[in-house]
Amino acid sequence: MHPPAASERSRDRRGRLVWAAPGLLTLVVTLAGIGHAQPWRDELATWSAATRPVPDLLRLAGTIDAATGPYYLLMHGWTALFGTSPAALRLPSALAMAGAAALTARLGARLAGPRAGLLAGLLLAALPVTSRYGQEARPYALATLLAVLATLLLVGALGRPTWRRFTGYAVAVAALGLLHLIALSLLAAHALVVLLVAARGPAAAGLDPTPPPDEARAVTGEAAPTGSTQAVTGAAAPAAGARGPGVIWRWLVALLPAAVLVAPLVLAAGGQRGRQLDWVRLARVDDLAALPGALAQSGVVGGLLVGLAALGAGRLGRRALLPGAAVLLPVLLLFAAGTAVPLWVTRYLVFTVPFACLLAGAALAGVRLAPALAVVTLAGLLGLPDQAALRRTHEWPRSAPVDYAGVARIVADHQQPGDAVVYSPRDSWLFPDLGLAYHLGARRPRDVLVVRDQRQRADLWAAECERPAECLAGVDRVWLVVTGRRADPLAAVPGAKGDALRDAFTVRQVWPRPGLTVALLTR
Repeated sequence: MHPPAASERSRDRRGRLVWAAPGLLTLVVTLAGIGHAQPWRDELATWSAATRPVPDLLRLAGTIDAATGPYYLLMHGWTALFGTSPAALRLPSALAMAGAAALTARLGARLAGPRAGLLAGLLLAALPVTSRYGQEARPYALATLLAVLATLLLVGALGRPTWRRFTGYAVAVAALGLLHLIALSLLAAHALVVLLVAARGPAAAGLDPTPPPDEARAVTGEAAPTGSTQAVTGAAAPAAGARGPGVIWRWLVALLPAAVLVAPLVLAAGGQRGRQLDWVRLARVDDLAALPGALAQSGVVGGLLVGLAALGAGRLGRRALLPGAAVLLPVLLLFAAGTAVPLWVTRYLVFTVPFACLLAGAALAGVRLAPALAVVTLAGLLGLPDQAALRRTHEWPRSAPVDYAGVARIVADHQQPGDAVVYSPRDSWLFPDLGLAYHLGARRPRDVLVVRDQRQRADLWAAECERPAECLAGVDRVWLVVTGRRADPLAAVPGAKGDALRDAFTVRQVWPRPGLTVALLTR
């Protein structure tokens, strides 16, 4: 027999392993090749916003992208310390995804047992979606971390409903709303669980405490006995936690900071929606069918995840309520809203993926550890082509990359003093001007048509002069950058700008690059 102290230390080590292994694996996976793909259009918007002075950043939020303003402010501080290389811009997301995997394992251990938590965290690490958004300078990875953290804190608060515990939950929810408004749809799942706990106690919501797992089973990886209530539901332990209206009131009070902080963002973002989301169409029923593959960043991996999650939900019984609702309710709410207003964007739901992994981990915990790990490994292997592709480009579809860096190299290699640059179209969501500015900085040619740049306009797009021919006077060489691959880029420039260029310049050389075409024009 082991002394009690030694057994306790052994359990502590195994408890740390449950969350540390997924966290470390996710960090390794997301850091691998983190700087290989050049920043894509959304990351260029992050770079443009985050590198502005704070007053300019606040003005930008009043014009466009208010919903992302808090993230931009966070990245402003980060880039001041660590720079703006692709790896530096993406590192917060990699750290956040690692934290999300660790917390997913913790939540899984709390709801379904340590082995289910471990497998859930490892599965999350293996998914291509984890690398995709763990290597993107956007708020989705941070929102994923906060969504899991808020849910874990809620479970703890409902088990022992003290004001201190609900305060931690309040902070997490407020941060979640500031970083990703759509992620607050998770509160629908939280509300369902809170109401059930208040009415019938934690056991009714699947939150009754799980007794410590059998240590021998944890060591050997033996499968939980089929139909074993203790192994899956922990029903052998007495229910804990409070019930009654007091739980509801504490939960509602915990939401007040989020409501106060997020309300101005909601109002500002609502006024900007027509411009911010003019590229989004209304949701259709077939979007739901495509969601698993789109979310997982791999059709086959998404199908595997859905199948495992369904099995896990059946195995968990009432313990599947919280993670199941955390997946289904945000999806259904966003879809319902997306049929009326253009809001349906798959990446807005990335924060639901850990909860699907939790259900899948519960399914895998029903077999011995070795075959369960084999399934996790299979998911990783099936996603390898997508893992490789997303490290080449973040554009979608990945067969249509946009080579900002290639255009920048061409201009840098051939430009001469006095050269100018012109972009078409100027208001494109591809941001060709930001792409060249990111890669060349002060070395780029003079943007000859600009009368007010992005900072001056508090916008993501610059304003050009109304009489292009006059602004081009005195310029002998112009670098023309147009979106798409164009055999005759000069003919693709519309309006007065195109007329001015065609009247005064001829095409000397054209360099087609993926997603862009650059041409040198001379008088």
